[in-house]
Amino acid sequence: MTSAHEIDASTEVGHEDAPSAPSRVALTPAAIELLTELTEVHGPLMFHQSGGCCDGSSPMCYPVGEFRLGGQDVHLADLDAGLAQPIEFWMSVSQFAYWSHTHLTVDVVKGRGGGFSVESPTGKRFLIRSRLFTDEEVTSLPEVRHGVT
Repeated sequence: MTSAHEIDASTEVGHEDAPSAPSRVALTPAAIELLTELTEVHGPLMFHQSGGCCDGSSPMCYPVGEFRLGGQDVHLADLDAGLAQPIEFWMSVSQFAYWSHTHLTVDVVKGRGGGFSVESPTGKRFLIRSRLFTDEEVTSLPEVRHGVT
């Protein structure tokens, strides 16, 4: 597992955009490892962040198609975890209002995941680590797209 002080650009992977545009979300190696294990059991996966206001919030991880997305959800990233399918990262639009100027890194820590998140039985949980975008990054952030109603 990666501690907060060990996370930097060299340990984050899964940037969705061309090098000139900053990514909104990244994965740590520990997150990729757990996603690989979970994909073997559950098939393709996606994340949805609907609660939490800051570092330490936990995104929910679901098999693709088992969480209904709507017009109040925004797509932040297609994360490359080295799997057959990228891991989509979605967030509620109300949550995005708080996080829109923040780069998110999905990490893994010991503990039970919440609710129906597929990592719950593993004794690990996904965790968001964050930092504010620089002024330069803010000007070149990619647009987000809304889910289907």
